[in-house]
Amino acid sequence: MDDLESKVKATIEEIRPMLQGDGGDIEFVSLEGTVVKVRLQGACSGCPHAAITMKQGVEARICQVVPEITEVIAVK
Repeated sequence: MDDLESKVKATIEEIRPMLQGDGGDIEFVSLEGTVVKVRLQGACSGCPHAAITMKQGVEARICQVVPEITEVIAVK
């Protein structure tokens, strides 16, 4: 595992309690170049606000901590 992936995973672990507090969760899937793929779980997987959570919450925080990341996308 490279340093970039380690930083992304650590940031996801920082975000998880907030999502878990609302009945959801997030799982790291892969890092492809500068794009992070994650899987939303639990209440987050069907939530109408998931897209907002992804962009304004998850992506914003990961990009703040790991500026090399250009995008975070949710996969099934």
